[in-house]
Amino acid sequence: MFGDDEARGPRPLPARRALVDDVYDAVLGLLMDRVIEPGARVNIDAVARDLDVSPTPVREALTRLEAEGLVAKRALKGYVAAPLLDAAGLRDLYDMRELLEPEAARRASANLDDDAESELAESVVQMRAASAPDEDERFRNYRQFIDEDLRFHHLIAENAHSPLLAEAILRLRSHMHLYRLNFRHDFEDDTLSEHESILAALRRRDPAAAAEAMRTHIANSYERLGPAIARQAENASE
Repeated sequence: MFGDDEARGPRPLPARRALVDDVYDAVLGLLMDRVIEPGARVNIDAVARDLDVSPTPVREALTRLEAEGLVAKRALKGYVAAPLLDAAGLRDLYDMRELLEPEAARRASANLDDDAESELAESVVQMRAASAPDEDERFRNYRQFIDEDLRFHHLIAENAHSPLLAEAILRLRSHMHLYRLNFRHDFEDDTLSEHESILAALRRRDPAAAAEAMRTHIANSYERLGPAIARQAENASE
């Protein structure tokens, strides 16, 4: 993994857009995949070598990621990947989600077009496929499931037609993605059912029902994840 360690080998960049956008996506992927561990120093030169680019676009990508709270710049250390939130931080994150995401669902219910509805429905289909038992592809399916969970919430945020609201939600969801990769537990069936309820309300163009379905989903999500964080904190203090 990165940090002060050597890079694990070339990671090809996505198809070319603006170089800094490609590098941003690649570095974000390293954080999300835990190739760069939470709390680890980001070795800019190693990342640049691994992506076969100069250090300049890597620094620009890290500046963007710092604004999103996923890395921090430390004196004498350079950039450091954000640590995972503690139990209190996770509770605060969910409180913010409960304020923002039901409102995004309420607004999206009025703004959703056919294409966006189809994308949300496809996300649910992909989540259902990824939740099917498959011991040979268990981690791969798990990763696909949480990626689709992220996509589903991002689509709703984007269709709220409020750039500031969407930006705030996307930032929170990036932190959630790190937690989902760190804490595996059996939540797929419940999450899928709750996404289906949100989608059904959006399809009916029912703002109140969409907001309530999202609020219920977030509350249930915390109940599923919160105990795992508490247990980790207890184990760390022993």
